[in-house]
Amino acid sequence: MHGYVDCHCHISAGDFDKDLEEVIESSKNAGLLALLAVAEHAGEFEKIIQLSQKFPDFIFPCLGVHPVQEVYPEQQRGAAVQDLDAALPIIEKYKDHLVAIGEVGLDFTPRYVSNEADKENQRQVLIRQAEIAKRLDLPLNVHSRSAGRPTIHLLKEQGVEKALLHAFDGKPSVAMEGVKAGFFFSIPPSIIRSEQKQKLVKQLPLESICLETDSPALGPEKQVRNEPKNISVSAEYISKIKGVSLEEVMEVTTQNALRLFPKLKSAIRP
Repeated sequence: MHGYVDCHCHISAGDFDKDLEEVIESSKNAGLLALLAVAEHAGEFEKIIQLSQKFPDFIFPCLGVHPVQEVYPEQQRGAAVQDLDAALPIIEKYKDHLVAIGEVGLDFTPRYVSNEADKENQRQVLIRQAEIAKRLDLPLNVHSRSAGRPTIHLLKEQGVEKALLHAFDGKPSVAMEGVKAGFFFSIPPSIIRSEQKQKLVKQLPLESICLETDSPALGPEKQVRNEPKNISVSAEYISKIKGVSLEEVMEVTTQNALRLFPKLKSAIRP
């Protein structure tokens, strides 16, 4: 089982349209065994499914409605329940192909939420998708920017047992509540320039850590397109902080990914 899993990646982003084949090839050369393609809105669901069919046993699809929705370029708002209308039938159509429901969650960044009603709208969107995930026996791939504690509390209230909190930006003490609930936390390559992520990894047990790139965002360099091949940057930095070998980080994080996303077994044979 020699290789990595990118547990959270926006491979359907337009940023990759021109050179997708090369991006995939270089990620495989860097040791990537599988990547989870997450969605933000119903408009990209079909593209994600097509990519998973074009790269079988390598790109694995996750469909979900993100807590921040784009109205038109450069203008965004918090998600509302009507954003699920287009999404739910497509999730139902492809339910047997999915490895997770995501990207879902809460985002309480002030520019997206101006009042309690906005927060409540996002909560309802997350609750509905948590119910779907439970019905389909799928894990959640979760966003929680500026909303670490509320997200973990809501997941627990909803009885969610299988969740990945991606690029968690909260305090380590809050993350530990998630660890107690059995949740996993994925770490992007931006850890090399984020003191908050470094503190988080110090506290989190390796048994609760997965790897992600969040490509094209959260790369090692700000404002430079991130790629799945940079998964090794996350792994190397975690091994440095934890004082364990790169092989151990690879082994444990890949096992963690398999525990959380059992459908990856087709790509990762021991």
